[in-house]
Amino acid sequence: MVSLLVAAPSLAAQDSAGARVVMLGTGTPNPDPERSGPAVAVVVNGTAYLVDAGPGVVRRAAQAAGNGIAGLAAARLGIVFLTHLHSDHTVGLPDVIHTGWVAGRERPLRLLGPPGTAAMAEHLTEAYRADIENRLHGLQPHTADGWKVEATDVKSGEVYRDSNVTVTAIPVHHDGWEVAFGYRFQARDRVIVISGDTRPSDAIVEACAGCDILVHEVYAVKGFLTRTPDWQRYHADAHTSATELAALATRARPKLLVLSHLMLWGGATEEDLLGEIRAGYSGRVVPARDLAVY
Repeated sequence: MVSLLVAAPSLAAQDSAGARVVMLGTGTPNPDPERSGPAVAVVVNGTAYLVDAGPGVVRRAAQAAGNGIAGLAAARLGIVFLTHLHSDHTVGLPDVIHTGWVAGRERPLRLLGPPGTAAMAEHLTEAYRADIENRLHGLQPHTADGWKVEATDVKSGEVYRDSNVTVTAIPVHHDGWEVAFGYRFQARDRVIVISGDTRPSDAIVEACAGCDILVHEVYAVKGFLTRTPDWQRYHADAHTSATELAALATRARPKLLVLSHLMLWGGATEEDLLGEIRAGYSGRVVPARDLAVY
């Protein structure tokens, strides 16, 4: 069932054992106040697994927690998977690290991503060294290890497993990055695939193969045609058009296609985007909004 968190349902109803997708940010690098930066949570059995950490991620997670998904409380944000290291997917990472610590996280944050992830975590720790030292040695109550980050550069293939999920990194192509990933989450009741930023990828089709939910980035062709030639060249190489996504989804056969990282330029609307998708795809599709739950 697709729902928007517009009220505060009971905790028992929301924080269930089944796997759910919570859209914490559906935007792009452009500062849209209606859409936070790219971030998705897969929540299973009260544990949240974040994919990317765009601007606003912790505030959106707090909203979702306040509406009954307790696993998204700041202190419980314990693991993040990065698709790639573009700023719009990582600017919220210091917020996850340090706000989570201030809120009471007891263990180090787990961070997994492409090469450069561990170095980024090390640099962020140094960037916030003054804050860390102040909180460790000042009067503010604090946990001993919540500021730490256990970061790992991973390769494609299975990168994580626990009693809730098995997570596989899917190699994709995006804007000249040597390594960029989508992710496949295998839970007991559902398979969820998150594309990350990518042009059309056979690897995403293979990873989905009839999956329950495919969260995929997309741009509207109508808007694309308003861009300058330089931007058109970039978008065609780095991202997926609605027409291309319709063809990809037809092959991938998800039970639900969720559109995110919505690129709507030149007056293009969600309705335009849906029309372009439905011209070539007959399955269930929905344009995501921040805080939507699937």
